[in-house]
Amino acid sequence: MKRAIISADDFGMSVEVNEAIELAHRNGLLSTASLMVAGEAVDDAIERAKRLPTLNVGLHLVVIEGPAVLPHTSLPLITQPDGWFSSSQFGLGVDYFFRPEGRRELEAEITAQFEAFRRTGLRLDHANAHKHMHLHPTVGHLLVTIGKRYGLNAVRVPLEPPEPLYAAGTYTDTLGDAALRRWTSLLRHQAHAAGMKTNDWCFGLAWSGHMTTDRVAALAAHLPEGVSEIYFHPATHKNALLKRLMPTYEQEAEFKALCSPGFRAGLEHAHAQLCGWQDLKMPQDNVPPVAKLPL
Repeated sequence: MKRAIISADDFGMSVEVNEAIELAHRNGLLSTASLMVAGEAVDDAIERAKRLPTLNVGLHLVVIEGPAVLPHTSLPLITQPDGWFSSSQFGLGVDYFFRPEGRRELEAEITAQFEAFRRTGLRLDHANAHKHMHLHPTVGHLLVTIGKRYGLNAVRVPLEPPEPLYAAGTYTDTLGDAALRRWTSLLRHQAHAAGMKTNDWCFGLAWSGHMTTDRVAALAAHLPEGVSEIYFHPATHKNALLKRLMPTYEQEAEFKALCSPGFRAGLEHAHAQLCGWQDLKMPQDNVPPVAKLPL
C-alpha cells in the first residue's frame, strides 16, 4: 500500500508562512505542520491551529539557523549574542557532540522547546528538526528521549530514495546523498528503540524549496510502497525574513503546488492513500525495506 503524509515546515516563522499553511489545509492536501515555538509569528500560528482542529501539529525543533527559546545568557556556547543559533552545521555539530557544556546547553534548550509546545495546549503529533539536525546523533538522541517525556510518539526520518526522483524529473544522485541515506538508519533505530513511529520515505530534500506543481505531480505518480512524508516550505508571500534565510526558495510556488489539481491527480493515479502520523503502526509493524536501499 502507498500512503502519504503531506506536511509543511516552519509553521510560526512568519505570518506569510502561517497563512499558506492554513489555506493549504483548508483548500489543498496539507494535513500536517511542524511548529517553530520561538518563531516570530508563533502566537499567530497557535491561534490558527486552534481554529483548525483537523490540522495535525508537531514540533519543528530549532537548534540551527533560528531563534532559541532560552536566552543567550543560558546558552552562551551554542547561541549567538542575538539569541539565534548559527548556520554552521559543522561548528554546532562539534559543540553538540564533543563539548559536555554544549551538550548540557542543548539538552536544556530542547527541553524548553518541548515545554513551550506543551504550553500551547496543542496535541503533539510528531517531531522533526530544522535543517534535519536530528540526524546528528546527539540531537536525535535528545529529541527522542526528552520528547518521550512529553508524549512524543512519531519522528520524521529524512530518507529520500532516488528512484522516484529520477522518474519524476531531472535529478543527479551523489555519493553524499547515498551516505545520507545510510546515515538515517541511526535515527530510525533511536526512534524505534523508544517505541516511536517513523515514516518509510521522505520527499522534499533534493528539491527543497522547489517542490513546484509539475515536480510534485510527477513525484506523486511514482511514489514507492510504504509511508512517504512529502514536506513543503509554503508561504503566501516572500517577506524580508524569508528572503534573507532562504533567498532561492520558491515558497509561493510550493504553496500553489499544495493546492494544485495536478498534485491530487498524481496521488490518485498512484493509488496513494492520504494519512497522518496518528494512522501509522508502531515500529515493530512498520519496518521499511532498508536492505534494498541503493548504496
